[in-house]
Amino acid sequence: MRELVYYVAVTLDGFIAHPDGSFDKFPWDADYGADIAENFPETLPAHLRSTEHRSLENRWFDAVLMGRNTYEVGLKEGIASPYPTLHQYVFSRSYNESPDPQVTIVSSDAVEVVRTLKQEDGKAIWLCGGSALATTLLTAGLIDRLILKLNPVLFGSGIPLFAPVVTQVLTELTGHKRYPSGHMVLHYNLKR
Repeated sequence: MRELVYYVAVTLDGFIAHPDGSFDKFPWDADYGADIAENFPETLPAHLRSTEHRSLENRWFDAVLMGRNTYEVGLKEGIASPYPTLHQYVFSRSYNESPDPQVTIVSSDAVEVVRTLKQEDGKAIWLCGGSALATTLLTAGLIDRLILKLNPVLFGSGIPLFAPVVTQVLTELTGHKRYPSGHMVLHYNLKR
């Protein structure tokens, strides 16, 4: 069975984006960025991938799940297929058709669709964003692992890592890396 991994940048106060969905104020550091690009190359949006990173094979994931709001951040910038090396799924009840042939719109029950995807062969599935989608999948017991890119910043308000109604789940820290900039990457398994 494939793992579902919620791999996401988060602030010290638990937000994955500003209230308007933007995430442009996350601090950036060259060493941290280079390490992320090397270890998670498939998670770099196509427009940010260098020639060197375009040739790297997917290391962790071969599919990505996005909520509509997460997807629309790039779409507003003209990026209709942000992760072309992955099977891209956008969960939305408001889209009638996909803006790009490489992006599958899912308007049916997210839990059932993800259960089916997890049964397929392949690499892990990346949950890229959408706190409502993350909460739905966590509540259904479908998220296996969290990889949090903890950023040394406080937003004060915004879109939380999980929506306010969330089931309590114990986690186990299985790995971490600290950068001189104050960034950390934390790996957690979810205990069931």
